Amino acid sequence: MTSFLIRAVVSALALWLAAVLVPGIGFSGIGSLILAAVLLGVVNALVKPVLVILTLPLTILTLGLFLLVVNAAMLGLVGALVPGFEVDGFWAALLGALVVSLVSWVAGQVERRRD
Repeated sequence: MTSFLIRAVVSALALWLAAVLVPGIGFSGIGSLILAAVLLGVVNALVKPVLVILTLPLTILTLGLFLLVVNAAMLGLVGALVPGFEVDGFWAALLGALVVSLVSWVAGQVERRRD
């Protein structure tokens, strides 16, 4: 349970940073940001694996770069589902997904070093 809460907080901070850095991503309040972070975790756990398998030929052809498009699609889906969390277009979703991925990667590295 603690691991889930830490991941949700890291995701919320990553989404906040994406909203600050990327024009086209915004949120109306902390509640929508936390809901978006939790939903992003659920979407990444349930929908993303299916999309990764379906787009495997494109991912191999682009040497893995198409996974950024899949991540952008997940962020766009969360933006469409969560009231008060907005993602305006593909490029905003792509840049936002890049920011969220980088923050999550850094947090994962810090957690591994701590263990």
